[in-house]
This record gives sequence, C-alpha cells and structure tokens, in this order.
Amino acid sequence: MARIIKAAVLAASLFVIAPANAGMTDSASPNDTARFLAGLQPSATSPLAALTQDGAWRAHASRFDSIFGGVDHRQLVKIRAWSKAKLTSPSPVLFYMFSGPDFLYANAFFPNASTYVMAALEPAGAIPDLTRLSRGSVDAGMRGIEVSLRSILAYSFFQTKEMRRELAATPLRGTLPILYVFLARSGKTIRDVSLIRLDADGVVHADGGGDSNGARGAKIVFADADGREHTLYYFGTNIANDGFKASGLAKFMERLGTGDALIKSASYLPHDSGFSEVRNFLLAHSRLMLQDDTGVPVRYFSQANWQLRPYGHYIGPISIFPGKYQEGLSRLFSKSRESIDFGIGYRWRSQGSNLLMAVRTDAPPPGSTASTQAGSVSEAADAVAQPAAIADVAPTADAEDIKSSGQNKSASNSKHRDRSGGRSHKRHVAYRAPWFFWSGAWR
Repeated sequence: MARIIKAAVLAASLFVIAPANAGMTDSASPNDTARFLAGLQPSATSPLAALTQDGAWRAHASRFDSIFGGVDHRQLVKIRAWSKAKLTSPSPVLFYMFSGPDFLYANAFFPNASTYVMAALEPAGAIPDLTRLSRGSVDAGMRGIEVSLRSILAYSFFQTKEMRRELAATPLRGTLPILYVFLARSGKTIRDVSLIRLDADGVVHADGGGDSNGARGAKIVFADADGREHTLYYFGTNIANDGFKASGLAKFMERLGTGDALIKSASYLPHDSGFSEVRNFLLAHSRLMLQDDTGVPVRYFSQANWQLRPYGHYIGPISIFPGKYQEGLSRLFSKSRESIDFGIGYRWRSQGSNLLMAVRTDAPPPGSTASTQAGSVSEAADAVAQPAAIADVAPTADAEDIKSSGQNKSASNSKHRDRSGGRSHKRHVAYRAPWFFWSGAWR
C-alpha cells in the first residue's frame, strides 16, 4: 500500500511539473536558445517554440525589441557607419581585453573580424540548456539577463557587480547567456558552442572540469547573414601580471599573430603596473588599437611606430578615478581631433566621449612583434591632478561597480582622497540617468 501511495505521489508531481517542459524531450540548439533568450522566435521545430506563447516571454521579447531598437538607433548604427569610414583595413583578429561579455560593441566596431578574443574575470559558466529548467526558472533567468544588461544598453559599459549579482541569483549564470543575447540581436547564427581550457602553452583543450591553472572559457562558432563564419573565444580569467602568462592566454593570443585591439571602460587598469604584461602584449601584437582614455596611456605609443588619431572630446576621467588624467592626451586632443556622434565609455554622452585610434606605421605582418618603448607623444607624466569640473559621471558610486573586469585587485572601494588632500571619504555621485535607462521598458 505504501508503495502504491508513493507511486501516486510521484506521478502527481510529474503531472504538475510536465507543463513547464512540455515537448522538451530534446535539448534546444545553441542558436534557438540564443534567440529565445534574446526575445526572438526560435525555429518552429525547436523544443522552446511552445514557450514563446507564454506571457512572460512575450513581455520579455517586447521589452528587448524596444530597448535594442533604441540602442541600435542611438548608438550602433552610428558606430557601424563610423567604423566603415574610419577602420578601412581591419585585421582578421580582434583582441578585446577587459571586455566582459560585450560582443555588442566589438561587433559594431569590428564586424569583419574572423576571430574575436575576449577576456575578463567573469566566468563563462555552463552552456545554457533551458529544456532542463522549470518555466519559473526560465522566467527568472530572462529577468536576470534583462537587469544585468541595463548598464551596457544605457551607457555602453557593464556595471560588473550588478551583472554578477543578478546572474548569480538566477539559474542562467556566467557570461554565456549574455553573449548568446548579443549574438542573436546582432543577427548572427550560432553554429557551435563548446567549453574550453588552455594549457600552459596556450593550446586549446575541451574543458572536462577538474583543477587547472589554465584559462577557461567558451568557443563560439557563428555565422553572419551571408554565411561568413567567425569564431569567438571568451576567457574568464585573470589577466593581471600574475595570471596573463600563467593561464596560457598570452601564448594562445601570440599564436594568432598580430591583430587589432579594442579597449573601453577598462577601469584604467592598463595604466597600472600590475597589468603591464597585457599592455605590452597589445602594443607588440596590434596593428591598430582603438580605445578610450581608460586604455593604454598615450605615453606608451612611440612616435616612431604609431600614428595617433583622436576622436571626440577628452575631458578627463570621471571623479571616481582620480590621478588618471593624461596631460599628453589633452595636448593631443587640443591640437587636432574629429567629432563623433555617439557616446562611448564612462562619459557616455557624445559631447564628452573620446576615442583614440593608434595605427602602426611599420605595419608588422602576422606573427611579428613591434617596439613597446614609450615614445615622446607625452614626455610628461600621464597622471597629474584631475580637473575640478567633472560632469556626466556614470551611475555608480565606486570603480568596482562601474567595471571591475577587475581582475585580482579591487578599485578603490569607493573611498577616495579629495583633491585638496583632505581626509578619505565615501563619495556619492549625483547624476541624471537618460530616459531609456529608467523607462517603463525595463519594468
């Protein structure tokens, strides 16, 4: 009798759970999963297709249609036009360090790269399999993705603590779900996804778990609408000096030869001596570097090897990054610059944003290296007193909140010495967020 009762209880529980996963006897493809999470219809034969009739998914899709449409109109269309006009000879490889899962802007600036290498501290996580989740967990995962993307879709950069907090609270953890959304919303078709690790020589292996000092991450093969195939490598690893080489990442990237580099909203970590190895690597292996002022300080670009082209306006760092003002960069922008009609980085308004394009004049062929000797662009120290008037600050109260791609050291934990040399204090920054950040589309 007891067995009959237990069997009845088990059958009843399965009956309750089954509707959430009805029809999901097979796992969905990575591309269908990406489209579903991005609020786009998966294929008609996908086990996820039935869930698109759910009200929560329809609301999610509607919000993403509105938000991504606004970002495309406000930002990405302009960036793509600028890239087409200015980045006329792109390399097949893009190095994007301190990236987080920001494929959205990597693709906007460098759509023709055949290989993208992205690295940040945040782990890739497991390959998402929505067919193994209850409907409530799927809904919670979608909501977590929405919240974690607020900052980058409003301001062009991640607030890393917020992203980690939201993803950690849902079943869809790690950066892969966000990469999926950005790939799908960029019109890409995902063909294959695998978890990988590097050995000490930078050789890629399937990640079978276990202990390893090598960088871990994901390899995503995807195609454009015209069928051109690309590969994205994302590594969740420490790229400070004590990790960049030890993880095998430096040797992996060296195997790819020279490429282009993108740095933005990097918490000024490339200014730090603790990140000199990755900084020197990019200087030695990049044919072109595109960065905001959080990237490689201008004094490291030798005039013998680099041509510098400033775009936008250089005002200086926002107030939570004192001591990062670059006198040499200010002089460069004051001499000659071209305007940009989009915002980028911590100064997210277009009238305060800056970009520096550094182009190698000796054009090293793939696999070669170049001088990393500091040049005379800025012979003065690049870190001087920050100008007093700082506006348009980003919506956060500490550097780690803005972006701690942040590797093995924290930013200043929101404690800063004021410019007059006064006592240390907690800084609370007042700002007015743009309408699309707080609009009802997020709710």
